Amino acid sequence: MRRNTTRTTAPCRSPLLLYADEKGRILEHPRLEATGADAGRWCRPSVADWIPLPEGSEVFRLPMRLPVGFDRRKKRFEVLSRDPYDPRRSVNAVAAFVAPAHTQLHSAAYQTLPGAPVLPLFAYTAVGWMDGGFVTTALRVDPDRRQDFTTFDLEAVQENARRRLAGESHNRLIPHLAKCALTYACPAARNLFLNRWEAPLPTSPACNARCLGCISLQETGEIPASQERIRFVPTPEEIAAVAVPHLKTAPRAVVSFGQGCEGEPLLQGDTLREAVRIMRRETGRGTINCNTNGSLPDVVSRLVGAGLDSIRVSINSCRPRYYNAYYNPRGYRFDDLKRSIQAVKAAGGFASLNYFVLPGFSDEASEAAALFDFVRETGVDLIQMRNFNIDPEWLLEAIGHRREGKVIGVRRLMQRLQDEFPGLRLGYFNPCLDPDAGSILTHP
Repeated sequence: MRRNTTRTTAPCRSPLLLYADEKGRILEHPRLEATGADAGRWCRPSVADWIPLPEGSEVFRLPMRLPVGFDRRKKRFEVLSRDPYDPRRSVNAVAAFVAPAHTQLHSAAYQTLPGAPVLPLFAYTAVGWMDGGFVTTALRVDPDRRQDFTTFDLEAVQENARRRLAGESHNRLIPHLAKCALTYACPAARNLFLNRWEAPLPTSPACNARCLGCISLQETGEIPASQERIRFVPTPEEIAAVAVPHLKTAPRAVVSFGQGCEGEPLLQGDTLREAVRIMRRETGRGTINCNTNGSLPDVVSRLVGAGLDSIRVSINSCRPRYYNAYYNPRGYRFDDLKRSIQAVKAAGGFASLNYFVLPGFSDEASEAAALFDFVRETGVDLIQMRNFNIDPEWLLEAIGHRREGKVIGVRRLMQRLQDEFPGLRLGYFNPCLDPDAGSILTHP
């Protein structure tokens, strides 16, 4: 994985194809145009889809995958198998892992070779080279800068984490979250130790789903887990000791159950409910949120009754067969997600979807229709357009995807949602719902 190139090229109307040589260097092709893919189908992104690669993004080499470019003279796609500057050498495709707050519009285009390994749990967005810099196909969907790379003072994160480890070593959550911040570079954990914005409250080592793309537990070993799952259930007092100071003092304070380093928080419903009660006895400031699979609507109702302000329900598809194929739910049904959202809305709370976006699948006409029905039925307030961190080819085969209808495009999907539901918000992060908790830091 490298983010350098050794040649410059005169500006052109469309970006040039990028590839990785045998030494891992990322180079631009002298003439082939960069392309994208929608659920495995190669495409030529429009000029408007390309933006400068946002700061904090990364560019990956994709092992045993050949780059695909477009030859403007021959008017056809071309698979690149050899280095154009040295035909004796092989090449690999590359992709961008786009910084938070940006939604991908097209995946990277490539041809997978036999025996290629499954890609790790990242999102693989189309990337090219134009006017002396990297470009990618993405759209900034949230102005909030809470996870922008340039906002993090890493020395302050380290210093504050060490200080809290020394002073609060009796609270098991502090060393767990310090590892998340210092080892796994979790933005939410880093923000906790910077006393700002949204802070994580992991609680559950157990889960009632077996998600194909789970980042904290992979039982087969085919895909490596990105991080270690929490191994204990903290007490309500341990949770509140982390949450209350943050709620009282942090700007735009949000505390959230349900993190990447845990299973399903609703399985610890009694613990969460008591923790929420303690928080709300101590302060009415800020927002208490739960990121969840939405599997236990009765537990959600009890949490809202205790003072929970919002939930975010994760979903890969609004078509039950594809939802079930990805989540492999244990003891709950797809309709329970709707009931959980409806329970929050009935109590005057706020509900979001954590919608995993995969170009060519999420913007397929049949999926769009199912999503619109889901929004109408639940009255969800916000859709967080999150990039799907998974190998696209592997996923689509694993869930048995069959294309149904045309692909309308991710940008057009978002526009249609806002046209159909004027009150619906599109974004990337859990909002602070307390107007008295300070102002938001926005992207210029």
